[in-house]
Amino acid sequence: MRASFFPKPRVPFLPKAHIDREAEGLLREYGERFGEVTSPPIPIDEIIELHLGLTFEIRDLRELFEVGDVHGAIWIQEGRIAVDASLDPTVNPRRLGRYRFTLAHETGHWRLHREFFLRDERQRNLFDANEFPSLICRTSQRKEPVEWQADAFAARLLMPREMVFSEWVAWQKSPEPLYLEEVKATFEKCRSRFTRLELVSRAAERGGDNALGEILMEQMITPMANRFEVSGQAMRIRLEELGLIQDQRKPSLFD
Repeated sequence: MRASFFPKPRVPFLPKAHIDREAEGLLREYGERFGEVTSPPIPIDEIIELHLGLTFEIRDLRELFEVGDVHGAIWIQEGRIAVDASLDPTVNPRRLGRYRFTLAHETGHWRLHREFFLRDERQRNLFDANEFPSLICRTSQRKEPVEWQADAFAARLLMPREMVFSEWVAWQKSPEPLYLEEVKATFEKCRSRFTRLELVSRAAERGGDNALGEILMEQMITPMANRFEVSGQAMRIRLEELGLIQDQRKPSLFD
């Protein structure tokens, strides 16, 4: 089954406020049935199975779809989600954050895009003819609207705004943000040459002008990422969006 055979649906533009409401609504619905979630981590597996009535499984999707960058897939009509075996946290504990984000991402497709698949006669005929999933989710396709929207939903579901702010204050003992320029300054004073070389090497692998700063910040916020059981990268992006990570401190009127 080659991944290139799977058509992507056309989805309308969804503003972030709409995605916010959908993620908050799902958490509220779950809370009304099974008890309000007041602290992290968000029970994404229970939301999928108990509340939404979907099934999920761990499979070797890379072999199944003959691509090396697939993380998850969803079969809309069957109500089934699959996560690639490389993310199995029982085998690779360090992939727990990516595993949970993939589950939340596929949940985003179910919540945001289900109706577009069910209305698409071409898709329904395709499902009747074979076992192709509605969507496979690959890292190389993150910028496509349907994938970006599911990513945004996953971030809001696993890292709800008010919960993040509450945990931030508990961790930092302050509502003040972290500033990238100050984190970089601390790095420049690092005495461990090995640590410096290791981080520079990781930044080179990621690429981009801001890669080193991103990795440094992800290390700094590891306690927050662990608390929510997400990756450092996912937590950094969410904190940036919420204004809790900023590039530089704005000058005061009294400076």
